[in-house]
Amino acid sequence: MGIVKRAADLAFTFRFIRMLVLDWKSWDAYKLGIIDEDGKRIKGKSIQTDEEKSAYTPFIRLAANTKRLLSKVPGGSSKLGSFAAALFLIKEDQNLTDTQLEKILEEFGIDSMDILLEQSQWFVLNDKMLSPGIYRLNEDKVLNRTYDDIVNAKDQIRIHEDCYPVGDVFGIDIYEAEHIRTRKKVYISVNEIYK
Repeated sequence: MGIVKRAADLAFTFRFIRMLVLDWKSWDAYKLGIIDEDGKRIKGKSIQTDEEKSAYTPFIRLAANTKRLLSKVPGGSSKLGSFAAALFLIKEDQNLTDTQLEKILEEFGIDSMDILLEQSQWFVLNDKMLSPGIYRLNEDKVLNRTYDDIVNAKDQIRIHEDCYPVGDVFGIDIYEAEHIRTRKKVYISVNEIYK
């Protein structure tokens, strides 16, 4: 990896950390009326000017949705499973390593070992393949690659045939499922789904 790419990755990492700790009211997207005080997109607001487009890029949507998911982490193991899937989304989007993610977590005082909780494995088949079928989500999530749409807890997802891990974060396998209502892809861990 070249020095320029490493510098860019580091800049994105620090920008991302800064956005996660910044109060919603300090975000440009809030000041322009694009998001509310909880970081949620205001549906009636159209984004037209260059300033508005700059204040609500895919990177900023990712940071906003991750910040909202992080606010739920203290609630239990299913939320930590969702946290692992959110971390994987960041890892893939920003091309980060587990080591870089661990440094980000340390900045927030989160021990990566807390993520490595016992996982429910009853629907994991041979070679880490998930049993196909319809499942429900324990917690809210963001859709892959859009970062804008939120999938709600209890929404149905479909696990297709031959569903193997697409990657992992700190040893937690991450799978790609289909959100039934929108037919879009969503990353999951086995901790955050149930029948």
